[in-house]
Amino acid sequence: MTHILGLSCRSHDAAVAAIRDDELVFATHCERYSRRKNDAALSPQALSAALTHLDRVDEVVYYERPLLKRTRQLRSGQLGLAADRVGLRAYLRRFPQLRGARVHSVDHHHSHAAGGYYTSGLPEAAVVVVDGIGEWNTISLWRGRGDRLDRVATVNYPHSIGLLYSAFTQRAGFKPNEEEYIMMGLAAYGTPDLAEVIWQDFVRRADWPHFRLSRSVHRGIADWRPELTDPATLAASAQEVTERLLDGLFAWAAKETGSRNLVFSGGVALNCAYNTRLARSGLFDTIWIMPSPGDAGSSVGSALAHLGRHIRWPGPYLGHDIERQPDPEDAFKRLIRGEVLALAHGRAEFGPRALGNRSLLADPRPATAKRRVNEIKRREPFRPFAPIVLEEHAHAYFDLPVPTSPYMQFVGTARDPGAHLAVCHVDGTSRVQTVNRRQNPFLYTLLRRFNEETGCPMLLNTSLNIKGEPLVNTAEDAARFGKLHGIPVL
Repeated sequence: MTHILGLSCRSHDAAVAAIRDDELVFATHCERYSRRKNDAALSPQALSAALTHLDRVDEVVYYERPLLKRTRQLRSGQLGLAADRVGLRAYLRRFPQLRGARVHSVDHHHSHAAGGYYTSGLPEAAVVVVDGIGEWNTISLWRGRGDRLDRVATVNYPHSIGLLYSAFTQRAGFKPNEEEYIMMGLAAYGTPDLAEVIWQDFVRRADWPHFRLSRSVHRGIADWRPELTDPATLAASAQEVTERLLDGLFAWAAKETGSRNLVFSGGVALNCAYNTRLARSGLFDTIWIMPSPGDAGSSVGSALAHLGRHIRWPGPYLGHDIERQPDPEDAFKRLIRGEVLALAHGRAEFGPRALGNRSLLADPRPATAKRRVNEIKRREPFRPFAPIVLEEHAHAYFDLPVPTSPYMQFVGTARDPGAHLAVCHVDGTSRVQTVNRRQNPFLYTLLRRFNEETGCPMLLNTSLNIKGEPLVNTAEDAARFGKLHGIPVL
């Protein structure tokens, strides 16, 4: 059997994944080891951690084609990037652990599509990839049948929904390619008053697959209507335009493929507000979005594109292992006393969202809890927090568009927002994480105990980090965090 190392690096949010005998055994973001947020470099420590799960490395697979990407960089005027003379193989020779392995490259969008489809468990599906930009592709539709994954159509640079959203992220005062999720949260505070203006100024064609923008937005839109400055209005309007464009794309994808199953991948698949609208559209019966659908997830995707067949999705806990098991009764007692509790145990989550193994937890009912946790995390006060809720109680508390939401990919409307204010956004919605015993036994036991005592089957759950820093990875990281903030770490 083949042992494959998948790599995504040298652009942003580098990651490493290991597949042994058709099983995904490890995946991590390199930033967790380097402690540099959104780190683009391949981390030697992350690489060494991945290699502990492999007896050998037969194949190294890179998530995009560097020479093809260079042609697009030349076209887009990124001359400094295009002139980078350090080739992929020369770069990888810096890592002695990789010597002797065969090195392959696969298309950027193929990595996204394969990462989604081959972990979905679906026998067939429409596979849609939407991101900022790959080598040239910005949007692609694929048809998956069995182990076959065939490209149906593409949209190419500079016409990109992802780049348009990132341009407005920057215009609203946030960091593009990193803080789009903050703009999505801010959108709930505004009204889409500028949606028609944005559509008229930027969208030339919205019929699929012939989507076209009126201008390139790759270098930002600082010159566009400078009198329009309200961040919340810009965020709400850009979100509405994005959702309308995606509505058309998915309607076309459903018709073109005839499938009732959807795999959605690429960075835009992290927009949980739109994912909810999509789930409610009725276009598809099943929607699979892997927990890390962006470029970091393409470390897994590149390996699977090369492997070319389905594997069993093992769950998101794929990273560094803090080999300890907290006492759920101890955790329960601290939460009942009103403490904010840090959890750092077991294997770290792969993906941008903490799912209970590198999390801050708190009682979601007090109105003051949101302020307290935002102060700890040094975040903007408008930012919402997510509830983690027992799967069997989720629909009693939230109007969810899907049966379960284990990876915080969908939004539910709270049926009684006043009962748990700390995990409800200003618009009465929550990005819900459902939990059952199989997914995370410790969290399930803790939530059951909390519900028995309080009648509340949920907790506030957010990532164990502060703004601008990666999630806690090791026990040493967790101890430093706890000492700095005076928070117990279990």
